[in-house]
Amino acid sequence: MSGRLARVAALVVHVGLALTVLGALALLLSGLGSRWDWWDFRTGFVIFRFTLYGSLLVIVVVLIGLVLACLDRTGRTMLLSLVSVVLIVAVAAVPVSHLRGAGRVPPIHDITTDPDDPPRFVAVLPLRRNAPNSAEHTGPALAAQQRAGYPDLAPARFAAPPAVVLERATQVARDLGWAVVATAPAEGRLEATDRTRWFGFRDDVVVRVKADGAGSRVDVRSVSRVGRSDLGTNARRIERFLASLRTALASPR
Repeated sequence: MSGRLARVAALVVHVGLALTVLGALALLLSGLGSRWDWWDFRTGFVIFRFTLYGSLLVIVVVLIGLVLACLDRTGRTMLLSLVSVVLIVAVAAVPVSHLRGAGRVPPIHDITTDPDDPPRFVAVLPLRRNAPNSAEHTGPALAAQQRAGYPDLAPARFAAPPAVVLERATQVARDLGWAVVATAPAEGRLEATDRTRWFGFRDDVVVRVKADGAGSRVDVRSVSRVGRSDLGTNARRIERFLASLRTALASPR
């Protein structure tokens, strides 16, 4: 009986481990496949969603394997089952975390430090010609959603003149890995495109620098080309950019 239990335990554990590895690969490739243009991002979302459902089923399998391994008391089988449990829980945690994150932020994809008078895109517009999302700010309703979700997002002010700030802003954008599309010093405007790390979504950014007394005021707007909710990505991008710009302007060249 113990020999049969050992074989069954080993089979279940190995099947669970194999399914866990497949789940991890599916999760990883759901985004990278979209980034590498293997498939449309919607296909990536389907793979991502089913990774969660599949992970829940695999958790049941690996837990059964763990119970059988404990009953059999075979060290190697128990170790493999524990590894499977840890891995599949980690795989399931990724989509669960994204779903929880989506519930914490407003379902919007156009974020700016100035919702009343958002910076406008010019040079980027041809690149967004076929994008599902418009580059036009939709007005008060969107502004209200943003203020509720990101109440602390605000313009940045600097003592340096606009020309200096725009120059540093352009360098900061490049340092962050953004593809600078255009700079218009006379208008105090910088436009760039950034890509998300996993799915490779292209989001467009416009930076507006204008005189503010003896110094400058900087407003930033970041807009996704696809997707209803950005899961907070655009707000984080703006905050990171402004933090880097503050550091750059505080450091002597």
